[in-house]
Amino acid sequence: MKLGMLIQGLSIAGISEPETSLKILPGPHSTDFSDNKIIMNMEVLSVHYRAQDVTPGGLFVAIKGFKSDGHDFIDQAVERGASVVVSQRPVKTTIAVNIIVENSRKALAQLSSRFYGNPSEKLVFIGITGTNGKTTTSYLIESILEHAGLKVGLIGTINYRYAKKVFINSVTTPESLDLQRILAEMLAEGISHVVMEVSSHAIDLMRIENCWMDVAVFTNLTLDHLDYHGSMQAYWSCKKSLFTHYLVSGPKKDKAKAVINCNDEKGNLLLKEFLLNGISVGKSRLNMVYPEKTELGLDGIRCDISTPYGGIQIRSYLVGEYNLENILSATGVGVALNLSRELIRRGIENLKSVPGRLERVPNDLGRFVYVDYAHTPDALENVLKTLRALTSNRLICVFGCGGDRDREKRPLMGKISAELSDLSVITSDNPRSEPPLEIIEEILIGIRNRGISAYSASELHDGVVKKGYVVVSDRKHAIQTAVRASSPGDTILIAGKGHESYQIIGKKTIPFDDRLEAKIALTL
Repeated sequence: MKLGMLIQGLSIAGISEPETSLKILPGPHSTDFSDNKIIMNMEVLSVHYRAQDVTPGGLFVAIKGFKSDGHDFIDQAVERGASVVVSQRPVKTTIAVNIIVENSRKALAQLSSRFYGNPSEKLVFIGITGTNGKTTTSYLIESILEHAGLKVGLIGTINYRYAKKVFINSVTTPESLDLQRILAEMLAEGISHVVMEVSSHAIDLMRIENCWMDVAVFTNLTLDHLDYHGSMQAYWSCKKSLFTHYLVSGPKKDKAKAVINCNDEKGNLLLKEFLLNGISVGKSRLNMVYPEKTELGLDGIRCDISTPYGGIQIRSYLVGEYNLENILSATGVGVALNLSRELIRRGIENLKSVPGRLERVPNDLGRFVYVDYAHTPDALENVLKTLRALTSNRLICVFGCGGDRDREKRPLMGKISAELSDLSVITSDNPRSEPPLEIIEEILIGIRNRGISAYSASELHDGVVKKGYVVVSDRKHAIQTAVRASSPGDTILIAGKGHESYQIIGKKTIPFDDRLEAKIALTL
């Protein structure tokens, strides 16, 4: 693509050409290069944000990451053949065009979208944000769309996939260049609809800039990611901007719709701000989509869902009241896309489970063992309350908290487990650079004052006598301890990691899957 076309619409503060000194443009947002043959005719063969990936004739955008700054690797990018460097400060180079911008992250997203032909404009794009429920809601929407005979792509926490191809996804929402490439690949494969989880990091880091959405979903807002955002207000403002900024910008702004879970307090506030094409979902009859005649059990959810177009009788394999909220959100998307009630019903009922989301570990020992991704206070409380209401015997909870992340939630999660479980097995999650026992000690702040018994692992070989807790820092041994302490009819929840197949200990990432470890423990 010609550089002149690629940078159209880019907010540029300055530019230097090879073998010349820096030229400050007439205005801070000038994009008229019609009289500059070098700029207009230079061919850009690729776009990069990792210097080590640059190929000859490529354009390199220097962005600041969590651990390193791309500006420190510009020389490497030029050595590898970058003909254009986009940066937030002038660069000394005599062989590459240097374009200076105010925000290189925003520039990367805009350049990536244009380089790949603005793929989101040609797709029906559904984005889902919220603290909890994004993954399950995305799976439900995907199932509904597939049952409508549509070709669907999905981008989320577990993976991204389309046309029977599945790829590992290292982050919930990919960096803008990777995201636009994936969307272009989906479009080339004939995909018409894309469902994507939108993390708060992705919103704040402008990864979704120039991603034009047809529908955006808000699930809920609870304590999470304060290590990044600093406060709940900042976290909320970030999430809200998906609706108040991104959804109402760009070529789809006049027809874009919002599906908002009004069971959540912030959802009610958001609905009042987003007056254009807002579809409210929730338990109350005041919502456009709401449930009637609901039955919850360990075998799933039965309910009649009222919509503006009539009722839908649902029988879902998903378990728990919080999954009912996810079902309502997915139904709201079906309504937003004018899909028939029958297609919505079939799509919801066809989804049997979601990896690592209250996923059952089958066994012949009469234990009900579940693995769940719950790693926030709200998510842990929701899943424990669900299992508590459905469990006739004891409830055992295995969980830990990640290192180098939200310390505020550690005692809260300890308190929740102590209140709702008969036995809390406190262990490691992804300790990262923190000593596991120090993380556990902060969890115990919320447990020790609950007046429950403290056990050692050896005391639990014959089961639990009184409500209590035990510390087993090694996660494998913690899962084994929970199984040994259980009796037929007991329910065991292994929370925090869900679908993840690894643990991060120090700087090492080691293979570890709660589901596999639970299966092994059940055979010992």
